[in-house]
Amino acid sequence: MVETVSIDILSLLLVLTVAWIFGAIAERFGYPTMMGELFAGIAFGPALLGILQPSELLSVLAEFGVFILMVYVGMEVDLRELFRLGTQSLLIAFGAFVIPFGMGFAAGVWLDLSIGAALFLGLAMAATSLATKSRILADLELLDTRIANVLLGGALASDVGVLVAFAGVDSYVTAGAFDPTELGIILAQAIGFFAVTLVLGYRFLPVAWRTIERQRERYGFVDRTTAFTFALLVSLLFAQLATLADLHMIIGGFMAGMFLRQSDVEPGLYEHMHTVIYDLAMGLFAPVFFVTVGFQITFGVFSDSFVVLTGLVTVAFLGKIIGSWLFAVPTSLTSREGLVVGFGMNGRGTVEIIIAQVAFEAGVIGQSLFSILVFIAIFTTALVPVTVTWGVRLLESADELVYVDAAPQSSGSE
Repeated sequence: MVETVSIDILSLLLVLTVAWIFGAIAERFGYPTMMGELFAGIAFGPALLGILQPSELLSVLAEFGVFILMVYVGMEVDLRELFRLGTQSLLIAFGAFVIPFGMGFAAGVWLDLSIGAALFLGLAMAATSLATKSRILADLELLDTRIANVLLGGALASDVGVLVAFAGVDSYVTAGAFDPTELGIILAQAIGFFAVTLVLGYRFLPVAWRTIERQRERYGFVDRTTAFTFALLVSLLFAQLATLADLHMIIGGFMAGMFLRQSDVEPGLYEHMHTVIYDLAMGLFAPVFFVTVGFQITFGVFSDSFVVLTGLVTVAFLGKIIGSWLFAVPTSLTSREGLVVGFGMNGRGTVEIIIAQVAFEAGVIGQSLFSILVFIAIFTTALVPVTVTWGVRLLESADELVYVDAAPQSSGSE
């Protein structure tokens, strides 16, 4: 027993150490820490060196890591800002979701995958990463440009749309087949979940926070730790409601995060809560998750499925560009601006990898397709700084880089 605990602690120590080192290296080169953590899992895991191995402890921490990470991602989504998005951002978001999803689903059908696997493939193609764009646009000093406003707004709306669609696909896959009755029941459960969380989020949470704040002012025994504990309990409640509706718990975590942000809690309490959740997610649980994802990648796809890998990477890369550019045409953006927005929307990351992991663990996709999807996330994200930089130079040469008065808010989520 003692020996097993010792091995688990050593394993966790090594995982966090390599995640920290490789994450710092990735940041040094202008990429999300997630990419460094994935590379650490691939390099030190079973795929290459074999120094790190899967364990029950790492699996539990990784599963909870997905949940707490999605709570944090939800806290980065401002619903009020989402409702205020202009037509341009919403059109871009729609195009950047529908076209890649359709192309991914068609590719899945062409590859003779099951309908469930093809749907997950489409979702993975449609996923994007708000954080990747925020970091790159900040590094390039473009946050006060029109393309940054449209790009960040579109990424925000697209992130929400992908997760809502994920709930629908997850419900369909849970049904197991196209049984109208069973599918109707599952759809009703999903709608019921969103209805209940809307009521809890808009009615219960503000009242609960006001009660907590009154207790704090009157008796002084409610401190910042108590507020964080309450936020965690709310998140776990939403996750439980999601599982009762046959949805994945990450949907509950995401919804909880969104409503925690909207609940108008006292700024000091909220900042503490936000900071603690960020530190837990990014400093402990998310690194464990991404390193262990790297454990499951196989390089056999480069020899056994190289044509499929190349084809899906091409579909993923072009799908975002075509969708963003096509739906930018009816807006005030120029054709070149639409192209650059498409380059930026190609950065995927956390959401795609989580979708791939959920599908893999559910047995909907195999290890080969899972590895391909992770490689797509890495490859397309790595291309964003290069393609966006080239696109900005193109805009500057054509005198089409338009600056605006107010810069959009940057996000810290992965």
